Amino acid sequence: MKLREIAEQREHSFLSAGAAFADASTRSRPEAPCDVRTAFQRDRDRIIHCEAFRRLKHKTQVFLSPRGDHYRTRLTHTLEVSQIARTIACALLLNENLTEAIALGHDLGHTPFGHAGERALNEVCGGGFRHYEQSRRVCERLEKNGQGLNLTLRTLDGIERHTRGEPPSTLEGCIVRLADKIAYINHDIEDAIAAGVLAEDDIPLPLRDALGHSKSARINTLVRSCILNSGADIALAPKIRRPFEELHRFMFDQVYTNPVCKSEEGKAVALLQRLWTHFCGNPEQMPPSYLAIAETDGTERAVCDYIAGMTDRYAVRLFNELFVPKDWNN
Repeated sequence: MKLREIAEQREHSFLSAGAAFADASTRSRPEAPCDVRTAFQRDRDRIIHCEAFRRLKHKTQVFLSPRGDHYRTRLTHTLEVSQIARTIACALLLNENLTEAIALGHDLGHTPFGHAGERALNEVCGGGFRHYEQSRRVCERLEKNGQGLNLTLRTLDGIERHTRGEPPSTLEGCIVRLADKIAYINHDIEDAIAAGVLAEDDIPLPLRDALGHSKSARINTLVRSCILNSGADIALAPKIRRPFEELHRFMFDQVYTNPVCKSEEGKAVALLQRLWTHFCGNPEQMPPSYLAIAETDGTERAVCDYIAGMTDRYAVRLFNELFVPKDWNN
């Protein structure tokens, strides 16, 4: 037997009945299976090795272009989501490989400058812009010079539904949806404390008593609650879910909409929208791969893809090249 077939058999003998099994997965374009890896393992590897994944290291999580070395980026956030999600999937005897693939791919379509960039494109793109839909588009259409990664449909489903709207069709996808929230709320608290915007004691005492008095304690509480209360669906115990929702609202009031944290966001929005206007009027200045997209999907769609794929520093550099006067050199 091939190693892949042994791994697939192991899934059926070890995982719970509610798990997604790799040998039942399908792709939009059929392809020969790997001798060694299951379909979900191949999805994970394709995501890790793709260009969009590497760009995440230079995309904002919450704080724009922080000078400290320990603030999260979109890449470190992704890795933290993956670890939390895998812990839950392993404990619930669900498919850890599918969970990991979804977690690693869930933010591939995120814009530069975090949610400020998402808001900027949403205001100008026809039909709006949602990063979770863009993440799926990256996987299906944009990677590998327009060929896409040809991921399994279950991985794509989990990536697209990781934030809002209809829940994912697999329990593994539902785990990532919760793990994303667990990760970003808790690491955003830590980053806000490092930035001097928040102190641990600012978090209301009833929330700290319910969830924990440190980042690690809160994550442990939330992960354990998910493991102990999930069955046919992925859920937190009500006594944990309610304070967690209150903590989420607290973060929106104190950090996500804090004028100190968001003082530069208006500039980021204006920068991206200026680039949008420029390239819509001058599409020939985009790289050839995006010109090809413009021919098939329209100029605005191609410009949206181009800007959404930029890192923070690339967007700034490109803006400076286009709109900031250069020094005169004799």
